[in-house]
Parts: sequence; C-alpha cells; structure tokens
Amino acid sequence: MDVETDVPFLGWKDVHGPARAVMYGLLGEQDPQLARALHDKGWQGHSLRPLGMTSPQFRGAPRKKGVYTTSRDGAIWFGSPVPQIASALIAALAGRTDLVWGAARLRVRGFALDVPEPAAVGPDASVEWETRTPVVLKHEDRYVLPSDAPFLDCLRHNLVHKADVLRLPAPQDVRVLEAGPRRRFTVRGAPRIGAKVRVGLVGDPRFLDALRSWGLGLDTVQGFGWIR
Repeated sequence: MDVETDVPFLGWKDVHGPARAVMYGLLGEQDPQLARALHDKGWQGHSLRPLGMTSPQFRGAPRKKGVYTTSRDGAIWFGSPVPQIASALIAALAGRTDLVWGAARLRVRGFALDVPEPAAVGPDASVEWETRTPVVLKHEDRYVLPSDAPFLDCLRHNLVHKADVLRLPAPQDVRVLEAGPRRRFTVRGAPRIGAKVRVGLVGDPRFLDALRSWGLGLDTVQGFGWIR
C-alpha cells in the first residue's frame, strides 16, 4: 500500500506501536470472527499468528539524527501465508482511502498485490533474503541480536514453529550472512530490540514462499522481520 502523510516525522512509539491495531482493525472490517479468533487464540490451535507487515517505510525521507522522518513517498506491506487471512486483508486494503497510524493519518495513494516469483521447483530451494525491518527474537526472556550466541538457534526454533503451523517441512539449513545495527523500539510501553539481517535458507520451496508473506522472528504482526 502506497501512502503519504503531512507530518514531518513519526514519534518513536508510533513507528511500530500502531501496527497490531491496524492489522486487526483491517481484518475485523471484513471478517470479525476471524480477527477475534486470531487475536485471542492464534491460528488453528497454535499460538502463532500467520500475519506479517512493516512499519511505514518512507523513500527519500531526509536523514535526521534521533528522528524517524517521513516523506510523501511511503509504503506499508501486509501479508499472510494463509489464503483465508490474505483474502480478508486484500478486501480491506482495497477499500481504504486512509489509515490512522498512531498520531499520524496516512493517505492511501495506491494499492497493489505483490506476488513474488516462486523460490524454486523441486524438493529443495536455496534463497538469500534481507529483512526490511528488524528481526526480534528472545532467549530466556532476553532479546538477542545476531552477534549473540543463541540468535541462530532461536531463529531455527522460530522457523520450525512456523513450519509446524503451516504443516510444511522446516528449512534444512539456516545461516546469518550479515546484520545491521541494534535497533530499539517501544511497543505498548515495552521495548522491542532487534536488527535487520541478511540470511541464507535451504528448504522446501512451499515453506519458503509462505515465509515471504509472514516474516522472520517474533512480533511480525507488529511490523518486525518483514522480508524484502
């Protein structure tokens, strides 16, 4: 979804903070029962919610230290690997003219479906991906970064859990190839700490294709871990 806003910057609590409410608000417009079930219980007996999105991303925004600046050339990506959820999102997004994002109002300039090329045809595929937003992972109630020893195991565990939700084989190989700087955001009064990453994955093409519409790590419904 292409958006623009008249405010010159977003407050840090409004970068990722409104995402969850926006997502469930959109789903609730089209399918209140589905939105309520996802919010309260997760998906089909699993605590995970197969939903992904970004925070608002603004191209050409002027760089200013300590400020999340905006521009008139912004976008937000939404996705789900589950057709029932994705179709509800598409219907809701197609009818919107604006979005309330925290203290900002985002005017919708356009909406398009982004359907990536399949990862591969065959039993296994190899991909290299970068994330557009930080990947958030926890180890023993502590946020971990790619430079921390538990990070890779936490990422593998998260991928196994997501594969189980989708009833698909988990990736056979997971590598962290590159990582960005530590980023910290406040969401509903609590911190979220992570970093953008470039990863290499080898696995079932069906799962890799599904993961593109979900994201890496935790809090994907809050705008974290979206894959470019």
